[in-house]
Amino acid sequence: MRLLLDENLSEKLVPLLVAGGHDVTHVRQLGLAGTLDPDVLDLAKRDERILVSADTDFGTLLARTRATSPSFVLIRRLVGRRVHEIARVVIDNLGDVEEDLLAGAVVVFGDETMRIRRLPIG
Repeated sequence: MRLLLDENLSEKLVPLLVAGGHDVTHVRQLGLAGTLDPDVLDLAKRDERILVSADTDFGTLLARTRATSPSFVLIRRLVGRRVHEIARVVIDNLGDVEEDLLAGAVVVFGDETMRIRRLPIG
């Protein structure tokens, strides 16, 4: 899958997710640290990438605008974990939600839970 990692996630996730078979870039690698959330969403949409972040604001923006893309993966309650643990959760679960993400969805990965909401929301 094509993923765009938000700046609130470690760049150290990139090689781990790439090793898991994904095409991954990080906003910092693109020189876009500090970019406003709507612009990050636009970038993910334009580049046909799934946005991965720990920032709940992206789900709110998608709902408010009734957007149908880009898909968004919210990493919830995993932020305090080590990078390799977060990578493992993402890699282990992306395949289970691939159809939803390709169709347009918000997916929430928690400690022991996963929620899926198809876009548009609202």
